Parts: sequence; structure tokens; C-alpha cells
Amino acid sequence: VKMTIDVDKIGSVLNDGNARMSERFRALFMLKNIGGKTAIDYILNCLGGESDLLNHELAYVLGQINKDYALPKLSELVRSREVSTITRHEAAEAIGSIGNIESLALLLEFSNDPDVIVAETCQLAVDRIRWLSSNEYDEALVKNPFNTVDPSPASTSTNTHELTKVFLDSKATLFDRYRAMFSLRNLNTDDAAKTLTKGFECPGSVLFQHEVAYVLGQMQKSVVVPELSAQLLNLNINPIIRHECAEALGGIANEDCRKVLEEFRNDKSRVVRESCEVALDMLDYENSDEFQYS
Repeated sequence: VKMTIDVDKIGSVLNDGNARMSERFRALFMLKNIGGKTAIDYILNCLGGESDLLNHELAYVLGQINKDYALPKLSELVRSREVSTITRHEAAEAIGSIGNIESLALLLEFSNDPDVIVAETCQLAVDRIRWLSSNEYDEALVKNPFNTVDPSPASTSTNTHELTKVFLDSKATLFDRYRAMFSLRNLNTDDAAKTLTKGFECPGSVLFQHEVAYVLGQMQKSVVVPELSAQLLNLNINPIIRHECAEALGGIANEDCRKVLEEFRNDKSRVVRESCEVALDMLDYENSDEFQYS
């Protein structure tokens, strides 16, 4: 059966400020899967709205679509001091994902940004682009079982003990710790997921801990629900970490996840409560026969 996809209709939902956040997220990820200039234009047009959560997700998707066409707008976001940390960070990460060597000057400029999260993201993006253009580049390391463009390639090591040692080493470079993190994720086992939760406890940046939550959401292992829930419950940690934990719980999608997400759907932090709304929609999707989601 041939399906007709109305890109304009989907784009209008994404750009409808009166639509529920979960509906706009569904539209966004449909546009991601469609790709092409028209889809990108709808995403670019939506950037700059009131929701930091949506703005950051728009930037993330532009990085995943991976087209130079989005670079001018993404660069503008990184440069702007008026834009929220979470959006600037995701724009810088998206620039690193696209991997154009001409972006190095901008990323180097903001690698010492006063906002540590933005600075560290730019540093990682610089390392990724340099790796892509180096003799070490191996296309097999860029591809992964989750079909995402990641902030760093997986490590060449497959030794779990070695990977864990680097992952938990606060003196190692962030790029190397990320490489170990993505290698552990790619193992996609309960044990690897449990190992990754140690990243919440060891010395590490907000950026690092938020990425731990992200990869746990990709793995969708129910064994880590207690650790993700504990982070969401902790009102003393950065909302960027808490929001990522909420979305991870939505991906794991069991009843324990539903309970904690319901508890925080009215959180004081807008990015957390909107993440809980989207996560509950993800949870409903994972437990349904529906065809399409993020």
C-alpha cells in the first residue's frame, strides 16, 4: 500500500504553538525521517519559540538529518547569549554531528565559553570533526546499532573492564570518556547499562551525566529505572540531567516509569515537566500498535 505523506501538514503541526508538546514532537520526528529541504525549513522556522525543550530537540534533529544547509542557523544559536544553555549546547552538538571542517573556527571560538556546558559541547564537537578528518577515522565506528549520529565515535576497545575504567576516569578527556560510553552502550546488555549508571555518581560534568541518561534511554533496559528515577527525583541537580532522565524513562516505558513521570509532570522546571509530558506520550506509544514515533 503506497502511503502519501503530507510534509506541509506535518510541518504545520510542528509550528502550531497551540498544539500539545507531544503532538509537536511526533511531527518533528516524522520530519526527521522524511528529511529533505522542505522538512528542514519547517524545523528551522520553528526554532526560537518559547519552549527550550522543543528548541533543543529541533537542534538535535537538525544534527541527525546531517545537512550543511542547517549550519547557518545552528551557528547563530551558538553565538547568541540570549538563547538558553540547553539550546546552545544542542546546536553546538548538531554542528559537530554535521561534521563540516569549516565549522571548526566557530567551535574553537566557543570552546572557552563562560557557560561550561556550551564550552564542553564545543570541545567535543571540535574533537569529533578533527577525528572525522584524521587518519584514525573509521566509518564502522561512526555507525552503531541505534542508527544515531553521536557526539563521538565508539572506542576501538571491546574490553569491558578497560572501557569502564576510561568511562569512570575523571582525569581522562571528555572525548575519550564519551567514546567508552558509546562502546558500552553498543554492547546493549543489562550489565553495560548498570555500568553506565555509575556515571551519575563519579566525578563528571553536567554534560557528561546528561549524556549518560540519553544513552540509557536508547538502550531501554528496565534494570536502570531505579537510577534514572533517583536522578529525576533529585531537585538539586541540573534540569538538563533531570529532563534527559525523564525522556529515558519514557523510552523504557514500564509502569514504574509511568508512576514517576506522572509525579513530575507538574515540576517547577518547565523543561522537566514538558519532558515528562513527552515521555508519557512515548510510553503510551511503546505500549501500543502505533507505527510512528521518535
